[in-house]
Amino acid sequence: MIKLTKRVGGIAPSMTLAMSAKSAEMKAAGEKVINFGVGEPDFNTPANIIQAAKDAMDKGYTKYVAAAGLPALKKAVCEKFKRDNGLDYKPSQIVICNGGKHAIFNAVAAVVEEGDEVIIPSPYWLTYPEVVRFFGAVPRYVATTRENGFKMTAEQLEAAITPKTAMLIFNSPCNPTGAVYSEDEIKAIAAVCERHNLCVLSDEMYEKLVYDGLSHYSIAQVSPRMKELTIIVNGASKSYAMTGWRLGYLAAAEHVAKAIGSFQSHATSNVNTITQYAGLAALEGDQQPMYDMVEAFAARREKMMEILEGYRGVGLDYVRPEGAFYVMLVVDKFYGRSNSRKKIEGSMDFAMELLADEKVAATPGVCFGDDECIRLSYALSLEEMEEGLERIKRFCLSLK
Repeated sequence: MIKLTKRVGGIAPSMTLAMSAKSAEMKAAGEKVINFGVGEPDFNTPANIIQAAKDAMDKGYTKYVAAAGLPALKKAVCEKFKRDNGLDYKPSQIVICNGGKHAIFNAVAAVVEEGDEVIIPSPYWLTYPEVVRFFGAVPRYVATTRENGFKMTAEQLEAAITPKTAMLIFNSPCNPTGAVYSEDEIKAIAAVCERHNLCVLSDEMYEKLVYDGLSHYSIAQVSPRMKELTIIVNGASKSYAMTGWRLGYLAAAEHVAKAIGSFQSHATSNVNTITQYAGLAALEGDQQPMYDMVEAFAARREKMMEILEGYRGVGLDYVRPEGAFYVMLVVDKFYGRSNSRKKIEGSMDFAMELLADEKVAATPGVCFGDDECIRLSYALSLEEMEEGLERIKRFCLSLK
């Protein structure tokens, strides 16, 4: 038998695998499963982007390009940063990656050594700690609170830093909580990072999905020094409904971007060339489809909040999200209760039994470092949302 390395052997299997398999099995059997677990927009990629991909193929743009990205696309990314964030980058500071996960993997590979510590506010996107551990580093979690909207404070960050700290992974708007840090909150966190010369991996994938009149503020905007310390990760997946196209990008100090480009040249070479031409159309083309999608998400979010407000009497609680398309539903009051099969002892039990009893799929919060919650996505129709929430309420009332 082939012996696995510690690197891959130490990667945790998905805790949602069993639930996903059960959900797929139920759907295949013709049962109506309402899926709140989806982590992607339920809209198709805008027509102009799809057409750009077709045009690229028709024109024969099917060959290799530079490993770090198509020059025209890197230029468009620079223009996006200038237009949307007031940040000046050169194309040599941009690397086009195979989605946001790949960009995160590249950034950690470039900066984090074995034995280093990486600070991750909790709840967190479940991929962060796995990437950190892959490189032999140690995730150090900073637990946020519902009372503070699931946002880490500068004081918490200061207390978490040790001589081994190499990076902070910072995510605003946040998956899974929907938290959006204000400019003042980000400036306070940046002051700590500057004082400790701490690199920040700033995951800004949900940048366009903010509500309540708020606007996204990048930690790289704080100061020239903070910009030098920041690696921004972004992409087309969420903003342009391009999850399957696999297009991410990062912006970093020139020496960091150069090193990542060299690493990528041996790891994957260039991102799919057709995808890059599609990404160019996304950034340079008509932005109205994106605005329409964000407007639809905003309406769904309001409807979900309206319904959940009426469920507080049942024992369900939530933290109002300000961005992304998720809400953390607090379900721990039902732990210790039972359905006809078992006692609910955590978010995984709650999610699995909810699926079995009411055919509703949701993501257990334990995957994100918060076992008191389940994550609900509102990337589904209003009709499905209303029916699904009613099923969740019915499930909770059935527990004894």
